[in-house]
Amino acid sequence: MPELPEVETVKRGLEPIWQGASIDRAVLNRDNLRYPFGAEFIGRVSGKKALSLSRRGKYLVIDLEGLYLIAHLGMSGSFTITDKENYTPRKHDHALFYLNNGKMLVYHDPRRFGFLILVDRLEDYPPFAKMGPEPLSNHFNSAELYERINAKKSPIKQLLLDQAVVAGVGNIYACEALYEAQISPLRGGNTLNMKECEALAAAVKSVLLRAIESGGSTLRDHRKADGEMGYFQHEFAVYDKEGVPCPRCKNGANTVQRIVQAGRSTFFCPACQKA
Repeated sequence: MPELPEVETVKRGLEPIWQGASIDRAVLNRDNLRYPFGAEFIGRVSGKKALSLSRRGKYLVIDLEGLYLIAHLGMSGSFTITDKENYTPRKHDHALFYLNNGKMLVYHDPRRFGFLILVDRLEDYPPFAKMGPEPLSNHFNSAELYERINAKKSPIKQLLLDQAVVAGVGNIYACEALYEAQISPLRGGNTLNMKECEALAAAVKSVLLRAIESGGSTLRDHRKADGEMGYFQHEFAVYDKEGVPCPRCKNGANTVQRIVQAGRSTFFCPACQKA
């Protein structure tokens, strides 16, 4: 599932084309994705100008003159940009947006776990109401992280995946951040001291920023708005590296291990991420 860096990469790719442009026409090739589009979807977005594009956690938000289009890419969703005259239909192209600048935006989603919904007020959208701070904002720091986890006994890896603790961090980047901070994913949130929270908050920011610079991680379906793949997967230290020598331990004496936590694979080095 696309995480914060992948969604941010898509936003940055769409922004120069969509921001300031109006939707001349919208076409839906099916009635629903994860959720139904609704009978009024086309009529409500047609003629609307995109005033801004933003991201909240793993969600893309387009301000259509006070009407908000919220997009979630699910497992395999992607937006691509093409010229209207060069568009070649593909299977699983579910939503088409024809812009007044000659460009066309195509939402493609083979598994259909993503969705496009319209809301009148962002504050009324339930997932946003309980979402934690953006990890790249000034609101996310060691004190904020400590405050959110110091009474919780759950493993810190699971807490990083809790969108009420911090927005947008998923499995890949939780593993990588914990490795960078040298904190075991098995540690309870209430066992981390302020110094460790400082290291972890810094690691989360560092990993996410490097991933964004690399265009995100393409493991299966993620594509940037220009159709190109991200390449942060080539920089993974531990994620999906089971049995590979730990890059930090001297002489590769220890290997990356894989365990399962709450149904998700966790990759870490037990030697330098001690519980």
